[in-house]
Amino acid sequence: MADTLTIRPMEAADLPGVLETLRAALGETPLLKRTPDLWGWKHQLNPFGNSIVLVAAESDGRIAGVRALMRWRLATPTGGELSCVRAVDTAVHPDYQRRGLFRSMNESALEVARNDGVDLVFNTPNSQSRPGYLKQGWRDVGAIGVMVRPTWRLLNPRRELDELPAPSELLPEAKAAADLSEDDRVPVGLRTVRSEGYRAWRFGSHPTAEYVSVGSGDSTAVLRVNRRSGRDELVVSELIGDQGSKAIRRAAKLARAGYFVAWFSRRSPERAAAMRAGLVPIPRVTALNLVARPLTTLDLDVFDLDNWDIALSDLELL
Repeated sequence: MADTLTIRPMEAADLPGVLETLRAALGETPLLKRTPDLWGWKHQLNPFGNSIVLVAAESDGRIAGVRALMRWRLATPTGGELSCVRAVDTAVHPDYQRRGLFRSMNESALEVARNDGVDLVFNTPNSQSRPGYLKQGWRDVGAIGVMVRPTWRLLNPRRELDELPAPSELLPEAKAAADLSEDDRVPVGLRTVRSEGYRAWRFGSHPTAEYVSVGSGDSTAVLRVNRRSGRDELVVSELIGDQGSKAIRRAAKLARAGYFVAWFSRRSPERAAAMRAGLVPIPRVTALNLVARPLTTLDLDVFDLDNWDIALSDLELL
């Protein structure tokens, strides 16, 4: 690491430089614009607690790198909970790359996490950063795939537009995903603790993505709009209740998108419900790669994907 740089906790005055570094190193998309609002939502309003954020800074305050560990909690099938962090928003400004900053910031952040009693780190790195994580003690958990249900509108011409359509355009009668107070089911693997406060934060206050819900009986599908290769898609981010297939079928009747996309863990009831509603796993297609690094001895094998109980809402747009 360059002698002029200091790794230290992030301060409020660092935010403009942090966002500049993230944009320069990682870019941004319409759904993940690197704004102060999105940063605050992820790292300060998160119901699991404030993130661990370290920066590598010059003496004049210029930010050369940032390392953020987002707080998370996972429930276990035996009734316990794990204190976790997610490795997100990690970047080294292009002017400072290839100086060992990633490793130095990572080691410092992990030390803070250990001292805070964190049990597990997990994340879904892209193909460029994954080798670096594996070299520093992370291990592969498994590939997160894709489940798809096409609609007849997939035959429509592609639409190359700069802005995403409003949810009301693709899913008439859908409601805002604001009141999702149902109790969660028993986990079949490591599962995000889904409190009412978590759902309100996750689906009701995201600064750049609008989530909507479609209900049927006592079950609800939580969805958002996306566009891929000129095709409008509806992402099934979450299913709530024991009749999730009915909620998806109702959404399909209302939908004006080309297809639905989802992912649920193999042993979860939501996956079975999605398949009953016509969502089919696509072989050999990987959307994300999940990696993990325990910071303490755990009773569960976290490197077996079958020991996780996750949906797209646990992974996307974070």
